[in-house]
Amino acid sequence: MTNAPAITAQTITGEIVAQHGLSEEEYARVLHALGREPNLTELGIFSVMWSEHCSYKSSRIHLKKLPTEGPHVICGPGENAGVIDIGDGQAAIFKMESHNHPSYIEPYQGAATGVGGILRDVFTMGARPIANLNALRFGRPDHPKMRHLIAGVVHGIGGYGNCVGVPTVGGEVNFHKAYDGNILVNAMTVGVADQDKIFYSAASGIGNSIVYVGSKTGRDGIHGATMASADFGEDSDSKRPTVQVGDPFTEKLLIEACLELMASDAIVAIQDMGAAGLTSSSVEMASKGGVGIALDMNAVPQRETGMTPYEMMLSESQERMLMVLKPGREDFAEAIFRKWELDFAVIGTVTDTGRMVLTWNGETVCDIPLGPLADEAPLYDRPAASREAYQAWAGVAPLSDIPESTDIAADLLKLMGSPDIASRRWIWEQYDHMVGADTVQRPGGDAAVVRVHGTQKGLAMSTDCTPRYCYADPYEGGKQAVAECYRNLSAVGATPLAITNCLNFANPQRPEIMAQLTGCLDGMGDACRALDFPIVSGNVSLYNESKATGGGSAILPTPAIGGVGLLADWSTSATIAFKAAGEDILLIGGTTGHLGQSLYLREILGREAGAPPTVDLAAERQAGELIRRLILEGRVTAVHDVSDGGLLVAATEMALAGGIGAELDTLSAAQAFGEDQGRYLVTVPSGIEIEGAVRIGRTIDRSAVYGIPLADLRRAHEDFFPTLMGADAALA
Repeated sequence: MTNAPAITAQTITGEIVAQHGLSEEEYARVLHALGREPNLTELGIFSVMWSEHCSYKSSRIHLKKLPTEGPHVICGPGENAGVIDIGDGQAAIFKMESHNHPSYIEPYQGAATGVGGILRDVFTMGARPIANLNALRFGRPDHPKMRHLIAGVVHGIGGYGNCVGVPTVGGEVNFHKAYDGNILVNAMTVGVADQDKIFYSAASGIGNSIVYVGSKTGRDGIHGATMASADFGEDSDSKRPTVQVGDPFTEKLLIEACLELMASDAIVAIQDMGAAGLTSSSVEMASKGGVGIALDMNAVPQRETGMTPYEMMLSESQERMLMVLKPGREDFAEAIFRKWELDFAVIGTVTDTGRMVLTWNGETVCDIPLGPLADEAPLYDRPAASREAYQAWAGVAPLSDIPESTDIAADLLKLMGSPDIASRRWIWEQYDHMVGADTVQRPGGDAAVVRVHGTQKGLAMSTDCTPRYCYADPYEGGKQAVAECYRNLSAVGATPLAITNCLNFANPQRPEIMAQLTGCLDGMGDACRALDFPIVSGNVSLYNESKATGGGSAILPTPAIGGVGLLADWSTSATIAFKAAGEDILLIGGTTGHLGQSLYLREILGREAGAPPTVDLAAERQAGELIRRLILEGRVTAVHDVSDGGLLVAATEMALAGGIGAELDTLSAAQAFGEDQGRYLVTVPSGIEIEGAVRIGRTIDRSAVYGIPLADLRRAHEDFFPTLMGADAALA
């Protein structure tokens, strides 16, 4: 038995171990790794590094099945963000992450710091962020807490992104009762860097200085990673102190200071202090580099008095970075950060011990081998229910006895104002989506398009997932999430290059939930391979369920996909808006009228039943390639993919975007609102034919769709959020 470091006053009891989220078996592994009892600081470090949020202990074994390589991939999963080649010596760097639990507890700061954290993941690698997106899932609109949550989350995203000067250009919003007690806030950032100026996190160089930069460390966010690795009980409000507090103005200074230093040759490695703060950043840098790390806790900049090493190591205070510098470059780097009015402190050195050693007040307070903290963290192959057992548990009713609609027009009007289809204008008008002057396509279309500054190139980006499909059939839902993202990028004319993901699921210790996770991942993997659309980064958020009063239980399985595509010339991108009257409206892709799990079924008939639509990946790829070719050749005047609500909703969205009406063939409810996959609507000058396309109508001078005045459709479409939010519309 080795001697324990100092700070052993508090005896480690079983209760304390449980409070830190470690099982008895895991604590036994801690004892084996150390050869002794840990002190409280060491226990805290093990608890956050072995948390689900940091270690991915329930998902790592399955994530390895995903395709992560491709001709455009420079760096896949494992770094702060994924990196892809966009030509001309440039790279796009991007990632999506979750901030779900914090956003439910404290919606403004939870969402704001989610944006701040994902920005840091991207600029840590040397990229200037050019766009933010978000994917939000809320509970029932009439739930007593939902208006407060929506207002806070939207205000937090806008408040942080607007202040830091990065445009928020796209995203998605879903509503379902399954999110009543556990909303989802997923944030995505895309940046651009020169390929010869990309920075990685592996520490190296024995004796090199380890430098802390950014804001001072406080007590906010302690145990944030542990809190994010457990479901909610009745005491969710008591967890407010675990939510971080963000400062976007400091983040802006940090971006500029880091990019200025990155223009030099001073940096060996750099890492954002995200979940688990100083602990995860130092452990990851050292373990990736195969080195040790020694930190002087007295040197850590602190904004509160009397902080202990335990608090400093577990704090998740925002706007902080950790760097390894080349010898002799400390003064040069410090001058840059002082100029930007940021903290700068040399807090340690790179060692050859393979251990994390912390000193405080002249005593060693932590001495842990790095292997067990990182690469040797627990890994579980948790049992998953069979497909048959899952279907029996999910209880999805078969689709039968669907009455024919007596009024297609009235159904359309109701759908256009329903929660999952209504305009998100109330949300995105609170975001600055034009800052930087490079946004080519604003929110409201199939994908956002942002010009690569100083070039003709454009990056298209989209976030996509249909959780109700994933619940009814995880495999098909996983395929569809990837395919829809591919479709949205193709619909603006961009070549889809790669994706990031944010895998939001409930408690993995339940076999039914593991069946959702593994099924969705299998579907995602098959879709990525068929579409040459590899995964380069991502995040896993588990234990998204609530036992709180009035809340639901498990969320719907929500594997959110964020995709990036490339346009050689941004000016060729297509939009959804009808451009002129007298053009033909063509449908590309087959229609069978699939109503299972459709919004028509839910919103009009009050049912959630049937299997989701299947995705023919070969047909999906063929249709996407055709659409991109038509756009590049200038043969189509407007393009829109067909998704939620089906064909008639898609045509109405095109009409509203262009202020031009449409006269369509007579449709049954299944034809009008079925959600068959792999389809696009396009407009062409009258008489022009497209191979494989079917004419379904034409654009008209009259301002109506299916006989309904556009003014009525617009009112239904635009009024949902302002009516829902009421007085909160002015708050957010």
